[in-house]
Amino acid sequence: MKKLVKRIVIIFLGLFLFFVVVGCDKPVDNGGETKDPDNQQNGDNNQQGNGNQNQGGDNGGDDLGEQIDYAAQVKLDMTSSTKKVEVTVKTYVDGDTTHFNVPTNFLDTGILKARYLAINTPESTGKIEPYGKTASNFTKEKLMSATSIYVETDGDTLEADSTGSRYLIWVWYKTSADEDYRNLNIEILQNGLAIASNSANNRYGDTCMAAIEQARKFKLNVYSGKNDPNYYYGKAQELTLRELRLNIEKYNMQKVAFEGVVVKDHGQTAYVEDYDEELDIYFGMNVYYGYNTDADVLSMLTVGNRVRVVGTVQYYETGGTWQVAGLSYRAMRPNDPENVQLISEGHTAGYKLVTPEEFNGTIKIYNEEEEKEETFSFTSLSISSSISMNNLVVKSVYTTNKEDSSSNGAMTLTCECDGITISVRTVVLLQNGTKVTAEAFEGKTINVKGVIDYFDGTYQIKLYSMNDVTFVE
Repeated sequence: MKKLVKRIVIIFLGLFLFFVVVGCDKPVDNGGETKDPDNQQNGDNNQQGNGNQNQGGDNGGDDLGEQIDYAAQVKLDMTSSTKKVEVTVKTYVDGDTTHFNVPTNFLDTGILKARYLAINTPESTGKIEPYGKTASNFTKEKLMSATSIYVETDGDTLEADSTGSRYLIWVWYKTSADEDYRNLNIEILQNGLAIASNSANNRYGDTCMAAIEQARKFKLNVYSGKNDPNYYYGKAQELTLRELRLNIEKYNMQKVAFEGVVVKDHGQTAYVEDYDEELDIYFGMNVYYGYNTDADVLSMLTVGNRVRVVGTVQYYETGGTWQVAGLSYRAMRPNDPENVQLISEGHTAGYKLVTPEEFNGTIKIYNEEEEKEETFSFTSLSISSSISMNNLVVKSVYTTNKEDSSSNGAMTLTCECDGITISVRTVVLLQNGTKVTAEAFEGKTINVKGVIDYFDGTYQIKLYSMNDVTFVE
């Protein structure tokens, strides 16, 4: 009996040790998702090469075979009835839209606003969507590497898209004289950087659908089910400054995130701008940081830095302007999506040169959501951005005289150019340690560089330094 009990104990002990060892060796399956926001920005979005990327893909270890380079399978047929012409890039817009310079016998304006056929990439010019910037960068990198670019229509005529201002186009490129042209539309599809958009109903429809199915099979980018390493997954709404300025009231008291270059810093406010290639203007925003802002945030808001601003949109009633405030940085969680982030250093203000007529003019922008064209004043969109203007004749000078005010000695210059009145407001200016007075400006003709500001119902140019003034002889 004792021997039997001893054998049973030995058997149970052996089984126990077996399951402990197996349990320790079993891998943990967390679905490939990163839950800690500190680790969400650590991906490496490698989008070089010609179409065999497996960014973000997870095939579970299955042998899926070799990826096919569908962008090279189709050929640009110069003898077909489609319209085609060699072009150069005028403006990079986003993943599926580019503006090209074309001969006037192809399009009389000389500029083709191309909407890529068969694809729809995630947004990167308004509300930013996951993989939007990745797709935009991919398209730009491919075209920048090109030695030759052709555009091709799907039929024998140019066809406009729903906006009426863009044309549906196939884009072909090559990077050396001795290689064939590659179809960029299909290359974007096979890399999983776009979803289908009438992809089957065109001259290359079968290849487009095969490229999409392959991207799904290999779980590339938008089909990966994984976070985009170039996108911040936080509570703030990811926007461009363009989107914020165009719809500023819509975002009132909401937390937003956008990127821009700090061009000025004055009165606990950083002036941030971002250039929009499509419209050829700078969008700007006041970023108020106050007296108690974290030192890390202050260091990032240095003039010349490109930063990712995260804060709440507010209307500043005293100044009659919009601003973003409530910035923060958690040093213990540097990659937290709620943090202000330093993107890069060494940038300069755009100081876009505008005429008085342009300053007081309007800009028409097509609203795709509402499918209509809207008109905005140039100054309402570019407020808080840098600007330069030449040949302003100073007609009069008003000086602020308030002994107990920090603006005591600041001036308002009423100027005229081409019959148009422009107001230039200065801070208290110093030259060689001496306060600058009205005599320095009265009756002079000046070129100025400043920031677009708003005061008492009027847009004006804010001047911060005598270094930003040139006196015209």
